[in-house]
Amino acid sequence: MSEIKNNTVLSGVQPSGDLHIGNYLGAIKNFVRLQKDYSCFFCIVDLHAITVKQDPKILRKNTLEVAATYIASGIDPKKSVVFNQSSISAHSELAWIFNCVTRMGWLNRMTQFKDKAGKDKENASSGLFIYPNLMAADILIYKATHVPVGNDQKQHLELTRDIAQKFNRDFKCENFFPIPEPIIDNDISRIMSLKDGTQKMSKSDLSENSRISLLDESDEIIKKIKKAKTADTVMPDKIEEILKISEINNLLNIYAGFSEVQKDILIDKYKGQNFSKFKADLSDIIVDQLKPITAEIKKLMQDEGYLLEILLEGQNKASEVAQKTINEVYDIVGLLRNET
Repeated sequence: MSEIKNNTVLSGVQPSGDLHIGNYLGAIKNFVRLQKDYSCFFCIVDLHAITVKQDPKILRKNTLEVAATYIASGIDPKKSVVFNQSSISAHSELAWIFNCVTRMGWLNRMTQFKDKAGKDKENASSGLFIYPNLMAADILIYKATHVPVGNDQKQHLELTRDIAQKFNRDFKCENFFPIPEPIIDNDISRIMSLKDGTQKMSKSDLSENSRISLLDESDEIIKKIKKAKTADTVMPDKIEEILKISEINNLLNIYAGFSEVQKDILIDKYKGQNFSKFKADLSDIIVDQLKPITAEIKKLMQDEGYLLEILLEGQNKASEVAQKTINEVYDIVGLLRNET
């Protein structure tokens, strides 16, 4: 993959608190891999977080916790740019310009707004509605060429591509913004609730047993896996049968994500057995992988000064790139900016 070293990746995680193994397997673990082959910008998307009501003190703490999680998981601030989104004003500046480029019809098609706003969409914040334009700005302010995406973000990346193409066309600046390509890791599946394999693992679930937090102690992890829903049967021997039982499929996805052993090999190993041995082995591998990460997160959270230093260093690096882009955009659009 050495030929893609000069390409740029942008991705981020919301500081929603209580990050869990779905965040780790679906995003952060992949970020660690990507920094070997790409120029990476990993932000903490705190502006996205405030599309719903936040407690300011908790938001600040959660922002630092995401920074700590990035570093504890293996993201190297010397190789990758780690920063919080709100520290770079160019994100918001470009988002406003994209608000004026994006068509209402495009935003009306975004299914995530409908899912999050639910039946009470008239009371949802306008920020939640135009959230995809800010996401496009996050990506394009660094002229990112690649974006790791899960299934729930594919539509937003398609919109980003549409916005980039329309901006380039409207202002006759062909190729100014790249058309970012998705990075889809087919070996990583969406991680679902331990209690209901049809629902995404989420901190909003009232049951603590539905998810494994990155801050859970070993005994909590073992207990949650033991209680995880399976089925009144033994491990099937064919993937087609497993796909019909969402909870078993989810546990296999988690096992494969942590062990990096393919699902068909795991199925062959455990077929015909009851789930006690499978769950015990799964608990062991999760504990083994998470224990050093959990310990490091907790250690880093005791050193706020260090985390702020990392974020400031990232802010300075990100600002240098973002400011160049926004200055070029102002010139292209015809907006005056007095330089002192």
